[in-house]
Amino acid sequence: MLVRRAVLAAAASAVLASAGSVAAGDSSGCKFARVAEWPIRIERGHLITDGAINGKPVAILLDTGAMHTLVLRPAAERLGLTRWSFNGPRLFGVGGETSVSRTLIDEFRVGSFAQTRLQMIVAGEQDFGADVLLGEDFFRHFDVEFDLAADSVRLYRPEHCASTLLAYWAGADVGVVEFDASGSDHPEIVVTVEVDGRPIKALLDSGASGSILDKAEAARLGVTPNTPGVVAAQARGGIGSNSINSWVGSFKTFTIGNETIRDTRIVFADVFKGAAFRSTGSNIPVKVEDLPSMLLGYDFLRSHRVLVAHSQRRIYFTYNGGPVFVRTSPAVRAAPDPADK
Repeated sequence: MLVRRAVLAAAASAVLASAGSVAAGDSSGCKFARVAEWPIRIERGHLITDGAINGKPVAILLDTGAMHTLVLRPAAERLGLTRWSFNGPRLFGVGGETSVSRTLIDEFRVGSFAQTRLQMIVAGEQDFGADVLLGEDFFRHFDVEFDLAADSVRLYRPEHCASTLLAYWAGADVGVVEFDASGSDHPEIVVTVEVDGRPIKALLDSGASGSILDKAEAARLGVTPNTPGVVAAQARGGIGSNSINSWVGSFKTFTIGNETIRDTRIVFADVFKGAAFRSTGSNIPVKVEDLPSMLLGYDFLRSHRVLVAHSQRRIYFTYNGGPVFVRTSPAVRAAPDPADK
């Protein structure tokens, strides 16, 4: 679930303390130490594991698309957390902007990791069936394996593995793509993919229930809500207060690394509608910059085994089988969109 900060935001979350590890290695001296394996369940297309806040159980959504770990506002209210506002941070995502406050948590726990006396952001207007978004500010400290066929997410800390192929389950035909480096205040996993031969930036977003192409990018490829064969899909929601209309269109190819999917249908929408802010003293809205053109969500992770090697700034992946993108079969023709006339 894309959660982006447009104006300088709050202090970054601390890395949670680890309770132990299991080491593995190879003859090159690489040690690929597994420090956690979390069982996950899928709810509404979201990857959920269990944790606790102040000793009370919470559902945690594993969300590489969120720059910052946060407590969702409905959960903060249910848990009775004291909140206070503060100046500076503004968060944007699917559905526009969300108001932000913060809270102090005595203990936050997920699996064998725990942190005490932790300040956390409180935001989000929607109920995702989860209480906490565990964001990329946490995951960037590990190499993260998404093995949804085994209902597991695994965390590793590699040592001396800079030149090692880390997809230990795969052969030489493993897909590999590099992702953009980013600073500690801007943690994201952005890769270059191609749709109908056009290179675009895609965010690996484990918090998105399905992959989605930005409407403006789809239009550049000749696909709009008024294109013959395009059908309306279910409205999408995100961290913001608004839902967005979406459609399903046909595309000739989607390519990532060494993998090409032909004649596929992909959901598209105005993902970043409302992602604009007004600067102090100005009434002119300013669009949030450097937004990706596509979100790679749960459907991509479900159809692949994926290792996000933050230590190498690479993503390794192998195809598990089945459709890569969720096949939506709505019964209605998309209504004409006045913006495309």
